[in-house]
Amino acid sequence: MTQKPEIKKENVETLLETRFVKLYDLQYAPGKHYYDATRREKDELVAVKNDEEFRNMAPDAATCILIVISESGEPRLYLQYEYRYPAGQFLLSPPAGLIDSADKGRDDAVEITAVREIFEETGIRVGSDDRLFTVNPLVFSSPGLTDECNALVCAVVAENAQSGFSQKGAEGSEVFDGFVLLTRDEAARILKEGRDDSGNFYSVYTWAALIYFVSGLWEQ
Repeated sequence: MTQKPEIKKENVETLLETRFVKLYDLQYAPGKHYYDATRREKDELVAVKNDEEFRNMAPDAATCILIVISESGEPRLYLQYEYRYPAGQFLLSPPAGLIDSADKGRDDAVEITAVREIFEETGIRVGSDDRLFTVNPLVFSSPGLTDECNALVCAVVAENAQSGFSQKGAEGSEVFDGFVLLTRDEAARILKEGRDDSGNFYSVYTWAALIYFVSGLWEQ
């Protein structure tokens, strides 16, 4: 087994620190440098965690796989068009949001986050009769650039007269431009084509929501 490099806290240098993002130099060997763009404080960097801490770490955010069951019983996947600044486009995206600092450390933090973000971004309230469960406790976004990570949470909700869709809950930099409710066939087509109906690419989290919906794993 290849011995992994060990990154010690004292060998991490802060290169940039702003309110929303930080850049660290991870010196993993003498004269060897790797860079990590992250929201995390220096003491919370994933790179400096030991094996036990790594396996028990909490995600930064929750991405929501929102499945709406129509009155006829047909399931549809809710995805929205959200402006993504680094891409400069409205990208087909699942609802998602950061875990509040007040909720960190709670066993149900990702579920709390999912319920809040679904309501804020879609207007849908997840009710007591709806299904809400964690699909994956933590997946990394792009570990070659950042230690940012999300939990994947699925909500299966019933569409009814009280479930009016709304994107008026946008906060801060969030900008939305409508949504879609995809049938299995429509989701499979977008999954196969790798583009939305406007011909644009989408994120890996959208791919995950599409594949989870189409596979039927949420029904098991």
